[in-house]
Amino acid sequence: MDKIIFTGEKWRVPDNPVILYTDGDGIGPEIMDATRKVVDAAVKKAYKNKKIAWREVLVGDKALNLKGDRFPEESIKDIMEYRILLKAPLGTPVGTGFKSINVRIRQMLDLYSNIRPVKYVNGLQSPLEHPENVNLTIFRENTDDLYMGYEWKYDSREAQEIKAFFKEKLGIDLGDDTGIGLKPMNKYKTQRITRAAIKFAISENKKKVTIMHKGNVMKYTEGAFREWAYETALNEFSDYVSQDGSKKILINDIIADNMFQQIITRPGEYDVILAPNIDGDYISDAAGALIGNIGTLGGANVGDDGAMFEAVHGTAPKYAGKNIADPLGLIRGAQLMLKYMGWTEAEDIIERAVNKAIEEKTVTADLAKFFNVNPLGTAEYGQRLVENINSF
Repeated sequence: MDKIIFTGEKWRVPDNPVILYTDGDGIGPEIMDATRKVVDAAVKKAYKNKKIAWREVLVGDKALNLKGDRFPEESIKDIMEYRILLKAPLGTPVGTGFKSINVRIRQMLDLYSNIRPVKYVNGLQSPLEHPENVNLTIFRENTDDLYMGYEWKYDSREAQEIKAFFKEKLGIDLGDDTGIGLKPMNKYKTQRITRAAIKFAISENKKKVTIMHKGNVMKYTEGAFREWAYETALNEFSDYVSQDGSKKILINDIIADNMFQQIITRPGEYDVILAPNIDGDYISDAAGALIGNIGTLGGANVGDDGAMFEAVHGTAPKYAGKNIADPLGLIRGAQLMLKYMGWTEAEDIIERAVNKAIEEKTVTADLAKFFNVNPLGTAEYGQRLVENINSF
């Protein structure tokens, strides 16, 4: 059992790498159990001498019950040491309570690229007339913007001091009943997410990268994101990128609200969407809805020396413990993990197993309704994928 060594774009992966996992909250334990079994079966099928050494870290409700802390120090230490995590969904309260552990992990490991592929799966009931045209990848900056968490309740001491400063020094009267948040936008962080998106477009033979922003209103944050993204792409990748279509990759930009219209009316025109943190969050879920089921999507959070992989969906607490949740989103996250590890043979085997299950209409409840068939439970679906893998 050895650690994965992160050296920027190329990982050094031993034959028996330690990979951390956390069961998460809600439906997390069920879908994680199914996912790890599928991954282990695919790795065993693809390779003679490779095997993942799974190591659990306690995070979320399970950690609170066992350790009295949702994010105990020993879990933080493990994550900082091994720097790779397959994560089931974790709950975050709205308005009050503890801050997002998801965001904390991204910031701890500096996982600046949130990568979400969105591709239509045959048989799903999409709101689009031609959902087969949906095949795009979203690169969301993951460590900047509103998710930095710099905000203060309207009646806090800090908020009162900030409002007093604004009024006295800048002539801006925010009002006593105003909560305050900061929206930082950093040039360095914009440059590195742009590089990641362009390199992906080059390696995956994509034709267009579209910068999504609201720079017409927020000129010095999202407008700056647009400016810095263009500057980085055109100066550092001039052999591949142009604004006039003369090179392999076209780069353009679009206002955020128009982007939401465009992916509905003309989804086939978009290959890679590059967005600041908050815009990227919004557009990722919107794009997922286009294919008919966000529960089938996985995501990657990748930095220069660490990574976290996950399902796009949340904890779905009302389905917890009922053996009906679809593990496919987390399985997709695990496929992305295998891809970054360079274990693409195992990734492809899982893809074949999933496609076979869909073709045979052996799916969980969320997909069974589209096919008008009786659903498999979470565990049974995972076992079916394992059986499919073993049959290859």
